Amino acid sequence: MIPRLAPFAVLALLAAAPAWAQDQPQPQPAQSPDQSQAQPQPAQPPDQSQTQPQPPPDQNPAPPEAELPDATGFPAFIQGFRQDALAQGISAATLDRTLTAARFLPHVIELDRSQPELTLTFQDYIDRVVTPDRIDAGRDKLMENKPLLDRVSARYGVQPQYIVALWGIETNFGHSTGGYSVISALATLAYEGRRATFFRKELINALIMVDQRHVDPRAMTGSWAGAMGESQFMPSSFLADIWHKREDVFASIANYLAQAGWHGDQGWGIAVALPPNFDASLVGLSQKKSLNDWAVMGLTQSSGAALPDLPLNAALIEPAGADGPAFLVFDNFRAILKWNNSSFFATAVGYLADGID
Repeated sequence: MIPRLAPFAVLALLAAAPAWAQDQPQPQPAQSPDQSQAQPQPAQPPDQSQTQPQPPPDQNPAPPEAELPDATGFPAFIQGFRQDALAQGISAATLDRTLTAARFLPHVIELDRSQPELTLTFQDYIDRVVTPDRIDAGRDKLMENKPLLDRVSARYGVQPQYIVALWGIETNFGHSTGGYSVISALATLAYEGRRATFFRKELINALIMVDQRHVDPRAMTGSWAGAMGESQFMPSSFLADIWHKREDVFASIANYLAQAGWHGDQGWGIAVALPPNFDASLVGLSQKKSLNDWAVMGLTQSSGAALPDLPLNAALIEPAGADGPAFLVFDNFRAILKWNNSSFFATAVGYLADGID
């Protein structure tokens, strides 16, 4: 059982983002819509900088068939990590409760090497993630939670369908939060070594949660990557009891997007058709132009309709390459990328939100 600190536990955005996230905005703690008093904040872990809900897809993945690391070195790794954790202020009692029980999980490494963003085509990914059943379930969840979602939306300026879409993709609306030991999963990935810096910091953050008595380590279960709760945040983004409390789940999702630069009066993007012989050098998030400029270049909506006459800037992306669909994406797409740095994922969120709305 996770100890409750107050009627509404809130999200504390603790440290340790990977290097690619250093330009992200500093999110602030989320508060539930009806919360009257701020919650006590825990001490900050070492090396505080930014935060990331989940680990980004591996930018330099090992081939799936690559040999797994030798598990015989895992106990020595744990002993070395224990000394590092002690030096960073984690108590010996906490380490006895957590690291002693840590186990090497080879299946976690196999899953890390076969992430859908790395192994599926764009269309296969969309077909798997944005299913008709999930769209229908999202509509039901939107209506079921409408009063709460409306309050959260008004507070943070994030449209309800995007909150529900992220909730749906991450944990199937709270039904699939993962059954892996977070401590063992993080220790395994830190030991494996390809993203050791990121996962070592997340393991320290998980130990801080236990050390400050925010959670019983036996309750720390989640995804193979160590992400926890209905919104699947990493330990660096957690404070206490936001695993299952619906108002905290919604507020945490909305707060993160708001702090990442969300615009509540805009969508995520538009599927477009390109004119013949279009200049491929204009594709990419760095090429930001007004919708009017893109229209002058001959872009239309994929249906053939003219681009909307709106004072918005957008970038042109082709997630599947030149032979796949093209999209003009707005700043909200970039905010979703700060949640998960994958164009497949961000587009899927947009698709599902459009289907739910």
